Amino acid sequence: MVGPNAPAGATGRGAIAAGHPLSAQAGADVLATGGNAVDACLAAAFVAAVAEGPLTGPAGGGFMLVARPNEEPVVLDCFFAQPTQPFGVLEEVIVDFEGAGTQTFRVGEGSVAVPGLVAGLEEAHRRYCTIDWETLVEPALALARTGRVPVDPPRAFLHGILREILLRDDAGARVYGDPVHVATEELVATLERVRDVGTEAVAELVPELAADVRAYVVEARTPLVAPLLGMSVLTPPPPSRGGSIVLEILDSLAGLGEWSLADEARAVATAYERSWQGALTGTTHISVLDSDGTAVGLSSTLGSGSGIFRGGTQLNNMLGEVDVIGGGERKPGDRLPSMMAPTVVLESGRPRLVLGSAGSVRLAGAIAQVAWRVVNGVPVADAIDAPRLHAEGTTLHLEGGWSEDAVAGLPSSWNVVRWEALNLYFGGVQAVVRGPDGASDAAGDPRRGGVGVVVP
Repeated sequence: MVGPNAPAGATGRGAIAAGHPLSAQAGADVLATGGNAVDACLAAAFVAAVAEGPLTGPAGGGFMLVARPNEEPVVLDCFFAQPTQPFGVLEEVIVDFEGAGTQTFRVGEGSVAVPGLVAGLEEAHRRYCTIDWETLVEPALALARTGRVPVDPPRAFLHGILREILLRDDAGARVYGDPVHVATEELVATLERVRDVGTEAVAELVPELAADVRAYVVEARTPLVAPLLGMSVLTPPPPSRGGSIVLEILDSLAGLGEWSLADEARAVATAYERSWQGALTGTTHISVLDSDGTAVGLSSTLGSGSGIFRGGTQLNNMLGEVDVIGGGERKPGDRLPSMMAPTVVLESGRPRLVLGSAGSVRLAGAIAQVAWRVVNGVPVADAIDAPRLHAEGTTLHLEGGWSEDAVAGLPSSWNVVRWEALNLYFGGVQAVVRGPDGASDAAGDPRRGGVGVVVP
């Protein structure tokens, strides 16, 4: 049904950026037919469950930031919760990063946390949407019913990295065993249940955690707000740790005066000193702006995936992402910490920029670097394509593309790691922007096969 708080007569046209061309197009189609930004975001999120299955799906969790004119902005926290009791044990798999070393991942039944993503989408629909839930799920169902989704080069690279997880069991091999196509037939029934019963479909998908799923509550939180060059930056509060790091990096960059690579690296390194060393967490992000001035950013994830497939979709492994969630005791129902940070920049109270990123611990730096470039006048596609850096202590990772003059100015105290080209290690930023003339633009990150679509 249509959400009761949806604005009457919304035109909905605008721009969207997402992690896959099919996800972005689904949202753009909704904007083109009169849906608003939240309608478009939900349609794109459902399609992402088909086209970006290693990264998101019904067993996922996330954060949605919604900023609408003349309303207080809201972060819908639909991230993972601690279950009453894990329903199995953790297993370890070794993932090869194709020349960049290996890493141990913790997967299996003991890694599955309580999902909140579908509950979050339901809450967003209730609050904001103008199009009924069933219609918004339909593009994902239509795609799943085709039986297969082609694997493009960015997805082929990701699937290769995650091969040991994706092919861990026979059900995963049925979906990802063909390197050319993802098989989607089994997902049809799952999406039909999501269409028909919403969150109850997740309880059916993970019956071991059914009571926890039914008890799960989406939290509406007030975003963190900070000034930036006469604008305002909105980003999630805890349990996201990424939001505060984004703000700290931007504050440091604003105080630098004349730019240097060394100063930018120090700004990033200082902000990350409060963080932790993160694993490869498979996140995807959707950014949307509509012509009524509504801005939406949705970041969602399955962690790196549990290697457990049910109904054509993978369960999460967030309890196994100890490098991300940290240690310590948690009570049943406690939210797990996250690095995800969908971010909105407001200028004179209206959205100037909406963005978010994949990239685990590195995503906050990616968001801050792209946002900084855009607010300083760099076109959004150029801001995303520009090389990034990531600093951990005194180790500085430099993506391919930095000029030799910039690198030459670095102090010898840095242990510099040079990368040859753009790489998904440095995140995957999807962003939409509105210029002073009201014209929209959108861009996806080539590092992870993202796409931006403008709907005139």
